[in-house]
Amino acid sequence: MELLEQLCGIHAPSGNEAAMKEFILEYVSKEKKHWIVQPEIFSGEQFQDCIVLVFGKKPRTAIFAHMDSIGFTVKYGNEIVKIGGPKTQTGYKLTGSDSKGPIECEMDAPEGSKKSFYTFEREIERGTDLVFKCDFRQSKEYIQSCYMDNRLGCWNALKVAETLEEGIICFSTYEEVGGGSVGFLGKFIYEKYGIQQALISDITWITKGVKDGKGVVISMRDRGIPRRIYINQIIHLADQSGIDYQLEVEDAGGSDGLQLQAAPYPFDWCFIGAAEDNVHTPDEKVHRHDIDCMVKLYQYLMKHL
Repeated sequence: MELLEQLCGIHAPSGNEAAMKEFILEYVSKEKKHWIVQPEIFSGEQFQDCIVLVFGKKPRTAIFAHMDSIGFTVKYGNEIVKIGGPKTQTGYKLTGSDSKGPIECEMDAPEGSKKSFYTFEREIERGTDLVFKCDFRQSKEYIQSCYMDNRLGCWNALKVAETLEEGIICFSTYEEVGGGSVGFLGKFIYEKYGIQQALISDITWITKGVKDGKGVVISMRDRGIPRRIYINQIIHLADQSGIDYQLEVEDAGGSDGLQLQAAPYPFDWCFIGAAEDNVHTPDEKVHRHDIDCMVKLYQYLMKHL
């Protein structure tokens, strides 16, 4: 879990994903010699802070994993405003940096108020983004840290990359604030490679219908409704694989899949990921068995879809 711990500790809220991009590019450059197939790497200004890895000559399926996290932006009068949908609670530790140096401060979220503030020894420059301080914990059954959503999704993609022979991995941005990069990523992989099917490597929630330790979650729908024929195909393959999985049906929430569905290209997509407890807090918690099932199912689907 060393790689996952490193990923969870990287400062990369929505709109400021450059550090994650650089980390992943460096990791791929270092580790790809150990992979079955050496991917072609696409990054640079035309991709903003996104990365596309292409494996093999005839990829059929793309994995999308968003690199950004929730967080906060410093406003004025010690107020902080949300990036995405983080939970707020007095005492949460926040970190970041501005031109005056590193920052480790505490959140003040007065009961009954919709506003949150920071407590620090000096004024923090307005526009500075802050994130939850990383406290990575492991037990026999669980991994717990801030930003398992979606650093675990990125970790999963990098683990799948080790044995991937044909396929594409897209590391996207802005997902926690509604997306924006998946449109041009989808355009690129559709027009260049004819890709029409995707898997969304992201983290969902523990609910009354989804339990921890029962396997990876295949989402049949959330706020978006993927094409049923594609979902049925994935469920059929999951049955054949023998890997533990659960089915999810929700009426809220979204992912990079919504952006793919809105793009002017004929993409099929399915959200598949482990479920977490303590959503959007510094204490997101995922069962190790569900993590293991997530990697194994992605490996199986990328081979058989």
